[in-house]
Amino acid sequence: MSPQATLGWLLGSVEMARAYTLTALGATFGSFAIERMTSSVTFATIMLVLGVLGVAILVVRREELSVLRIAPTSLIMFLALALISVFWTTDRSGTIAGWMWLLGFALVAITIGHIRDTLQTVRAIGDTLRVLLGLSLGVEILSGILLDVPIAFLGVEGNLALGGPIQGLFGTRNMLGFIAVIALITFTIEWRSQSLAAAIAVPSIAVAAFLALLSASPTVLVLAVVVGAATGALTVVRHTPARHRALVQWVLGGLVTLALGLAFGFRHRIIAWMGAGSDFSTRADLWNTILDFVAIKPFQGWGWFGQWGRGEFPFTYINYLLSDRHETALNAFFDVLLQLGIAGFLLFALLGGVALVRSWLVASVRRSVVFAWTPLILVTLAVDSMFESFTLTGPGWFMLVLCALRAGQSRSWRESIDAANTGAIPTLRPQE
Repeated sequence: MSPQATLGWLLGSVEMARAYTLTALGATFGSFAIERMTSSVTFATIMLVLGVLGVAILVVRREELSVLRIAPTSLIMFLALALISVFWTTDRSGTIAGWMWLLGFALVAITIGHIRDTLQTVRAIGDTLRVLLGLSLGVEILSGILLDVPIAFLGVEGNLALGGPIQGLFGTRNMLGFIAVIALITFTIEWRSQSLAAAIAVPSIAVAAFLALLSASPTVLVLAVVVGAATGALTVVRHTPARHRALVQWVLGGLVTLALGLAFGFRHRIIAWMGAGSDFSTRADLWNTILDFVAIKPFQGWGWFGQWGRGEFPFTYINYLLSDRHETALNAFFDVLLQLGIAGFLLFALLGGVALVRSWLVASVRRSVVFAWTPLILVTLAVDSMFESFTLTGPGWFMLVLCALRAGQSRSWRESIDAANTGAIPTLRPQE
């Protein structure tokens, strides 16, 4: 066998797919710790290698793929708009750098979405988060109990003995809470799908819940309530006879609309009950200021940056007006509106909204509980995007692209085109 054929066999092998997935997930979810323990250049190099390797794997597997189904159209359009914004941005190099990070995580997510099925993806994410959450707990025990000193370079304050807040290996308590909720969903799906023994699943769920609680993140309670309600609603739909399912879906849609209206109407009482008054006040002031700058460039925005660039307008001026040091808009939708305008906002909402509807409909009719993972993760991303901008960078953006791709593989207009070209009957992919 020639070296070229050997390389092709290696890149297309099952072993490479598994190794690539675990490595990529470890780099994505462990990005903060990797950057702090090495450097941003090291992490950028890791992502560059993963991106190039991902493209090579997809090229080798090209006969298994359909060009039309490589990525969701809304994702491609969002990436294209972010790149085009280089023509009106306040800092072209900053925009290009921000776009490269956006593209890098998207490439890795697309590769994993095509080389691993849903169950394999859930298992890989579960294994990765078990390790990272376990290490986070270990670091917090070391810092807060054994040594009783902060670990500054990891951002660990050593508050475990005080009952929190803790950060683990994720930099902030809100990011730890966000990752812990994703882990809770993943571990539960692993357990319910019988792909993981209770002896491992139950302790994993307990550790994730413990870290979520000690993160003391105000968003964790909101995420827990909404994801719990979504889980209950999806369970009802899945157990409803097919002839009544559409009616139940419409009723649930009405209840969600009513709940959103009530939540908005009683928002001040809810915020006071959560003890998040100062937190929300900070966000409200920030969002109001952002809207003033959105009004100046409403359609195209100020150019894509991702996380706010240091020393760049309008971010520096927003922070100057608020006497603060915000690195994001603390809301993914406001961040996209500021950076890519109304056009970007609509594409971002379309990317997540269509994926949520598709994945929800698939989970409603498929028997395997593993199909519930995608819509529940998308619900988590949508709710968290109301309070943080995690969905636009790093693990959050990676999960959004992965879930959108997964949803599009099962219910998409591309499926009908592919079926017409091959003469096949479009069906849901029998992955699990």
